[in-house]
Amino acid sequence: MSTHAPESIGTPTPRADGVEKVTGAALYASDVRLPGTLWGKTLRSPYAHARIVAIDTSKATAVPGVHAVLTGSDLGNATYGRRIVDVPVLARGVVRFVGEQVAAVAADDEDIAQRALHLIDVEYEELPPVLDPVSAMAPDAPLLHPGVVDYPGLPIPLDAPSNVLHQTSWGKGDLEAGFAAAELIVENTFTTPTVHQAYMEPHCCLVDIDTDGRVQVWAPAKAPYSAKAQIAHAISLPPEQIVLNPVTIGGDFGGKGSPMNIPLTYFLAKAAGRPVRMVFDYFEEFMAANPRHPSIVTMRTGVRHDGSITAHSANVIFDSGGYAGFKPLGFLPGAAGAAGPYRMDSARITASMVYTNNVPCGHMRGPGEPQAIFAVESQMDCVARAIAFRRKNLIVDGDETPVGRKLEELRGVETLEAAGEAAGYHDPKPANVGRGVALGDRTPGGGETYAWVTLDGDGTVVVSTTIFEQGSGSYTTLQQVVADQLGLSAERVAYRVRDTDTVSFDSGVGGSRVTRVGTQAAFAAAEDVKRNACQLAAKLLGWPLEQLSLEGDSIVRADTGEAQPWAPLVTRAGEAITGSAHVQDTAPSPIVGFTCQIAEVAVDTQTGEVSLLRLTTAHDTGRIINPMGHQGQINGGVQHGVGYGMMEELIIEDGRVTTLSFGDYKIPTVADMPELRTVLLQSDSGVGPYKIKGIGENPNAPTAAAIANAVADACGVRIADLPVTAEKVYRALSGTN
Repeated sequence: MSTHAPESIGTPTPRADGVEKVTGAALYASDVRLPGTLWGKTLRSPYAHARIVAIDTSKATAVPGVHAVLTGSDLGNATYGRRIVDVPVLARGVVRFVGEQVAAVAADDEDIAQRALHLIDVEYEELPPVLDPVSAMAPDAPLLHPGVVDYPGLPIPLDAPSNVLHQTSWGKGDLEAGFAAAELIVENTFTTPTVHQAYMEPHCCLVDIDTDGRVQVWAPAKAPYSAKAQIAHAISLPPEQIVLNPVTIGGDFGGKGSPMNIPLTYFLAKAAGRPVRMVFDYFEEFMAANPRHPSIVTMRTGVRHDGSITAHSANVIFDSGGYAGFKPLGFLPGAAGAAGPYRMDSARITASMVYTNNVPCGHMRGPGEPQAIFAVESQMDCVARAIAFRRKNLIVDGDETPVGRKLEELRGVETLEAAGEAAGYHDPKPANVGRGVALGDRTPGGGETYAWVTLDGDGTVVVSTTIFEQGSGSYTTLQQVVADQLGLSAERVAYRVRDTDTVSFDSGVGGSRVTRVGTQAAFAAAEDVKRNACQLAAKLLGWPLEQLSLEGDSIVRADTGEAQPWAPLVTRAGEAITGSAHVQDTAPSPIVGFTCQIAEVAVDTQTGEVSLLRLTTAHDTGRIINPMGHQGQINGGVQHGVGYGMMEELIIEDGRVTTLSFGDYKIPTVADMPELRTVLLQSDSGVGPYKIKGIGENPNAPTAAAIANAVADACGVRIADLPVTAEKVYRALSGTN
C-alpha cells in the first residue's frame, strides 16, 4: 500500500463545499423545515427620530392565522450588541432611524403576516433628527441616547452622556514640533459613503424551542459563540440553553456577525408556541441591516523638501447611525491605519464614533481600513504623485509604524516595486489616461478555536471544526493541512462542523483569524491523532513506539521498514482514533502583509466618464495554502474595492435610504471588471506552522484610492469623496463643484 500522496499545501484545490453549493444540495438557514413553522414579519418606523406615543395591535391580533403580535413593551429590557449593548429587540418609547422595528407578527404564512402588519396603528411624535455626524458632535445637539453612560460594553466609560460614544487616539512623537519642522504642509478632507456588503443571502433565521426548553437556532452566523452570548443576554436565558446549528452561510463580508432578528424570532416562537422563521427581503437589507460606516477624514501632512515626512495628523469621524451594537470592539480598529505604513517623526490619529439618526452601521471587509486607506493614500498622492515618494518613506525593518508599533520582516518596498514593474507604471501613456498607486498593510487577527481529526475503521478521515465558515474556503484549508500532515490527498479528508454545544467558545470568522488559528488547530490535531494511532499500533502489534510513524494509510516501522494499514487496527480497537487541539492565539501579530495596487484609467474629459482599464495588485504573502482559493480572495476583494471606488453608495436623504434595490444600488458585474494582473511575492515570513499571511481583507482596501489617484493623473482633478463617478469628474472638470 502506498504511503505517499501528492503535496496538499500549495496545490490548487477545489472548494470542499463547492459541489454542494453549485448543485443546490447545500443547506442554508432558509432551507431548514420544521413542522408547524410560522412566518415572522416586522413593522418598521417611517421616521428617523420620533417618540412612540401609542401602538394599537388589536386589529392585527384578530386576523385569522395570526398567532402572536409583539411590541417593545412586551419584551422588557431586551437589548443586544456585539460589544456595546444598545440595540433594542423592538423599539421602546423612541425610534432612532428609518426602518427601526416597532412591532412583530407571527402568522401561518408571509402574506397573512404582512396583512396583519398593515393593521397595526402606531402614533408617533416626530423629534428633530440628527443626520450629520459633525452636527451631532456639537454641544447643543439633541442627545440621541441619554442613557449611554450605563450601556454595557463601552470600550471607555463616558463621564457624561454624549453623541460621541467612543473616541480613540493613536500616535507617537511631538506633533507640534513635527509641523514646525515641515517645509510644506498639505491639508485635505476626504469622505466615504455608506455601502452595503451585498451578500447573496439576506439575514434570516429559524428558531424553535424544543421539548426540553432549549432554544434551537439555524442562522448564517459567522461568529456563533458570540451570537449565542448576545442572544442569551437579550432573552434572559443562560447561554447553555441556546444551540446554534451549523448551516451554509450565503456570503458575509463582515455583515453576518450580529444576531439581528434571532432574539425577536425567539420571542415570537415563545409567544406562539411554534417554530418561527424570519427572512429579510432586500428592501429591509438596504434600509436596516448593518452596512459599512461612512466617514469624514481630515488630514494634515508636513514634509521637508527632500520628501521626508515630519508630521501627519488625521481626524476620522465615523457615522455610527442610530446604534453601536453591530461592532465587535465598539469602534473600528482600521482607523489606526490613517497614517499609512510610512516613516515619520510624529503622528496623531483620532477616530470618533458618533450616534446619528441614520441606519446603524457595522463591519465590512477590513473595518475602518478602506476608509482610512482611501484618505491617506489620496493624501500622499496630493503631497507627491510619485512612486519614489512612497518608496523613500515606506517603513523597513527597524522602523516604527506611525502609531509606534514594531513589525517584523517588512516587505513594503519590494511589493511597491513589483507592482510598479508589472503595471508598467513609468511607461508612456496616451492623453487622458492615468495611473494611480495605493498601498495597504495588514496583520492577521488572533483568536481561539478547536479542531479534531478522526480515523475510522473504514479508512475514513474527518477533520471537525467549531468554525462556521462564511464562504472563504476555511474548510478546504483545514482539509489540506490535515492531508499534508497525514500524507494523504486532500479529497481523502472529509469535514464536519460542530454545533455550539461542543465547546465554551470559538472566536468565529473575521480578520483573517481562521487562517492564523485554524491552521494551527488542524496541524496540532493531526499531530495528536498520529501519536494516538502509533500508540494503538504499538499496543496491538507489539512494535516499539519510538520507531513508529503514520504515513498515509499505514503505520510504518522505521527500524524494519514494515508497514501496517491503520484501518484494520482501528476496527480491532472497536472505536475511532481521535486527535484534538485547542488554540488560543490572541496576541497582536508582528507579521504584516503588504498590498500595492496600481489602477490605470481613461477619462472622457467631455462627459467625465471613467473607464477602469487595468488593475495590478501585488501581495506580500507567506506560504500559500491553496492558490485557487487565494486568487479567489484577491479577485473578490478587488471587485469590492472597485465597487467602493466607482459606484457603490447607500444614498440617504433626510435619514431615509433611497437606494432600496439592486436596480438603484449598483455593484460591479463582470462587465465592470478590468484586466487584473496579480503579483505574488511569496516568502518564509508568516505565522503558524506553515508561515502564512492573511489575504481576505488585504485586496479591497487600497483599490478606491488607486482609482482616484489614477483619475487625478489622467485629467488633473482630485475626487475626494467616494465613489468616483462621472458626474463628480465632470463637475470638477467644468468647475461647477
